[in-house]
Amino acid sequence: MFQLADAHAETVDVWFGTSTPRNGLSKGIYHAKFDTEKGELSQATLAAEADGPGFLALHPNGNVLYSVGNHEGKPSVSAYTIHRDGAQTSLTWHSSAEIGDGGAAHVSVDRTGKVLFTAQYGGGSTAAFRLDDDGGIVERTGLYKHVGGSDVVPNRQTSPHAHWTGTSPDNRFLFVPDLGMDQVVIWKVDTETATLTPHGFGQSVPGGGPRHMKFHPNGKIVYLLNELSLSVTVFDYDAKAGTMSPKQTIETLSEAVKAGERFNSSSEIRVHPNGKFVYAANRGNDSITAYRVKEADGTLELIEVEPIRGAWPRNFALDPTGKWLLAAGQNTNSVTIFEIDQQSGQLQFTMKAAMVPTPICVLFAE
Repeated sequence: MFQLADAHAETVDVWFGTSTPRNGLSKGIYHAKFDTEKGELSQATLAAEADGPGFLALHPNGNVLYSVGNHEGKPSVSAYTIHRDGAQTSLTWHSSAEIGDGGAAHVSVDRTGKVLFTAQYGGGSTAAFRLDDDGGIVERTGLYKHVGGSDVVPNRQTSPHAHWTGTSPDNRFLFVPDLGMDQVVIWKVDTETATLTPHGFGQSVPGGGPRHMKFHPNGKIVYLLNELSLSVTVFDYDAKAGTMSPKQTIETLSEAVKAGERFNSSSEIRVHPNGKFVYAANRGNDSITAYRVKEADGTLELIEVEPIRGAWPRNFALDPTGKWLLAAGQNTNSVTIFEIDQQSGQLQFTMKAAMVPTPICVLFAE
């Protein structure tokens, strides 16, 4: 039997970034409510029309939502003001800034709410934007090109491909996994000027193709998802020095499973709030791999590989209570709901799902 953590039941906002398909099914950013006691998702409704609002981020004040995509036909990052009126939640466009190096694959906000960051996959760069006191986008303050490619995987690693951005727990450093370089590029953050300076890098496995990463709640361990090799590399993190030291790489799918399928690639990684479990998504195999975190050193051991009951999980998220996992099926226009066993970390399909047009980002309001 699945045991749930004690938590005050509430309904929380969930935002969905989407891709804009040729059939026009998705119209922009969608919103729904999630019941953290029953594990039920309300019908998703269009919150703001937008062109290709793939990845989303929230300002620390909880009142501004950011999206990558196109604004007035140009690859940009946009800010939306969140309006809450009883049971109704909506968005209005606030401000945008052109990225200047093609479209962004990811967006995040520093922990003080002063700086916005984007990662450009095609351009191979990191961009920084200054925010005003209310979270509005003022200007782009820097565009930082990554250099080189590992050349291990043909056609995918001949040049840099920045894929994710996120700050260290103390907000001193920005980390940008680069699929083409097989490295995590590390920048030092100046929140007063909203600028970055080079600091170093963390080295992944050859041909791994770093995509996304997350910190353990203790701030001492980093989990890096490798898209191309379908693996997770575990690093010790020195907070004072801002350095990463690899100590384990573990597969998300076995070689036998990969050999029996046409195509697979990793997409997203999440750490459970209790720090005991890590989850990674596999596109193609259309599954979530669950790991147990070893208390002694933070390394991982496999628990299970659970089908998402949908197709192409480009993204998934854990709700704020840590009791539920929502998996987005981009190709099935679906979000499926799983219950998380708080003792074992196993996932159990609740037989509940909701329709969301081409979801590629799931973002809970904390």
